[in-house]
Parts: sequence; C-alpha cells; structure tokens
Amino acid sequence: NYEFRRLYSRGKSYASPLVVIYCSKNHGTLNRLGITVGAKVGKAVRRNRVRRRIREIYRLNADRLKTGWDIVVVARAKAAEATYRDIESEFLKAAERLSLIRK
Repeated sequence: NYEFRRLYSRGKSYASPLVVIYCSKNHGTLNRLGITVGAKVGKAVRRNRVRRRIREIYRLNADRLKTGWDIVVVARAKAAEATYRDIESEFLKAAERLSLIRK
C-alpha cells in the first residue's frame, strides 16, 4: 500500500475513460505492475474479469514497454462494459503518452 500511495503522489499519470495509468522509475531492470479495480466497477466476477484483461494486455505488450518502471493501472467503471480491444487501445495510448513505449 505504501508503494501504491507513493506512486499516486509522485509518479506521472494519464487518465482515459477506461483506465488511469500511474508510472515512476524504479531504478531496477524489471517493470513492476500493479492493478487496482474498485468496487464501482462491479461485483467480484466483473472486477476479476477486468483485472484478468488488464494483466493479459500487459503480458502481450510487455516487450514493447521500456524496462525499469513501476506501473499501476486503475480500472474505471466503464472498463466493465468495454471490450478487450477497447481496453487494450486505451492502455497503449496511455503508455505512449507517458513515454513507456520503446522507440
């Protein structure tokens, strides 16, 4: 929880209608991913579905991202109704805006 709060207050962020991404350098060689899905998204089944989608989007696009970052993805309520492709598109757009995509 301490590390999440530190990232929220000190990290860079980008908000889209489906997800908010916070990021900060971690001075390591690997990325660390945190996913937060609040109760506004829905009950446990819906929250877990959104969490699994975000985890899979990260897994499939991890090779495109720079290394050495702490990344927290916060799902918004609209993410429960969105398709996988919509969430992926928003995630990649946010990563591009935060300069997390390798050139």
